Amino acid sequence: MYGGNWIIFVLPALIFAGYAQRKITNTFSKYLKVPSHSGLNGSQLARIILDRNGLENVRIEQVAGNLTDHYDPRTRILRLSQNVYSGSSIASVSVAAHEVGHAIQHSEGYFPLMLRNNIAPIVNISSRMVWIFIILGFLISPFFINIGIGLFLAVVLFQVVTLPVELNASNRAMVQLEQGLVPNESLKPAREVLDAAALTYVAATLVAVGQFFRLLSMTNRRR
Repeated sequence: MYGGNWIIFVLPALIFAGYAQRKITNTFSKYLKVPSHSGLNGSQLARIILDRNGLENVRIEQVAGNLTDHYDPRTRILRLSQNVYSGSSIASVSVAAHEVGHAIQHSEGYFPLMLRNNIAPIVNISSRMVWIFIILGFLISPFFINIGIGLFLAVVLFQVVTLPVELNASNRAMVQLEQGLVPNESLKPAREVLDAAALTYVAATLVAVGQFFRLLSMTNRRR
């Protein structure tokens, strides 16, 4: 009964998500082998951008894993994976600059980032509770279905807010790289890396929205 809903609302988004994941994996692997000719590795470039923007108090640490790079606003620590931290490739400096973009957003009080940070704890709980309430709605009362839908809406909102946060961080990264940190011939490949990463966030948003509408369609038949 729900197979048609899944095909209509979710399958296209999942196909796009698979494409986006392959795109970032292939693009990152490709430009991980291409030197940026900046004379800097990812951690050094990140440090320069941070200091230029008055963020001397932000520390940089190496973190395990691949593409695990992130900025932690709670501790003001920029964590870079080994390939990014020590590497001087186009992929390394692009990802490092992108993560510094988040640190700059945080320092400026960029509203979408602040909103995302504030709703993140709620979303962590909501994502675990959604299906509990949906099942209770099927078994006990449609009232619980409404709660489940509301919880999932918070998950969708988080993904929607994440999209401009990531796109803005990439734009900030390019602005910084264009200020003489990498030669001109490395700027286009750097943008390619950042655009490929952005696709994954677009895909995540589409998947969340598709799942939400599927959930609405599914539960409307029960109410």
